[in-house]
Order: sequence, then C-alpha cells, then structure tokens
Amino acid sequence: MCTYLTEIVPMSGSAKAGKGWFKLSESSVYFDHPVHALLGHSLNIDFRNPDLGPGARVAVELSKDGARNLALAILRTLDAAGDL
Repeated sequence: MCTYLTEIVPMSGSAKAGKGWFKLSESSVYFDHPVHALLGHSLNIDFRNPDLGPGARVAVELSKDGARNLALAILRTLDAAGDL
C-alpha cells in the first residue's frame, strides 16, 4: 500500500553521486513503489541538496526488513559511540 507519507529531515553531512561529493542539506523518507528494487513496495530514502539541482541526490530503496535492520544498526552504533 502506498502511504504517501513523506518525512523531510534536515541534515548535514556529505554524499557521493555521479559528479563526486556534495554537501547534504536534507533527506526524504517515504514508503512507496520502488523504481529499481525488485520489491512490491520499499522504504525509500533520498539524501539530497535541492539547491544544487537534481544531480545532488543519492537514492536507496530498501526492503522493510533491511530498513529495520539498518535503523537498529544506526542506533546501536550511535549508542556505542557515546559523546564522541
């Protein structure tokens, strides 16, 4: 089912696309039909900087299990890093 729910998350960091590295300003997270992944639906994350045009975007399409595992791994890693 397409939820049409989209969250835009402000962020800072860097991403690498076809033309090299660019500064991130936000990510977009949504659950919808994938463009490339062989899944009925996927959790899609676009890391982007709209001010730099369409080339400043890195997209991932994840299965539900893969997305949950990634989210848990991120939280475990951040917790283990403490206040570094």
